[in-house]
Amino acid sequence: MKTVRISLNSIDKVKSFVNDLTKFDADFDLVSGRYVIDAKSIMGIFSLDLSKPIDLNIHAEAEPMISDIMKALTPYLVQ
Repeated sequence: MKTVRISLNSIDKVKSFVNDLTKFDADFDLVSGRYVIDAKSIMGIFSLDLSKPIDLNIHAEAEPMISDIMKALTPYLVQ
């Protein structure tokens, strides 16, 4: 599992984020405080406080898949 911090501060960003994640056959969880949401669920994402960065847990083991996922996540990553 790999964890990264992302920012989803607009509706368009949320839609493109979910579209990017659905291309991968892996599980993704968004963690905000005590809430854990399926990152492929638009409704779930909108139930979170999107004004702050959120942790994204990537449940994938294969290194090539993780590097592809990280390339897709580049626009959302928080440094």
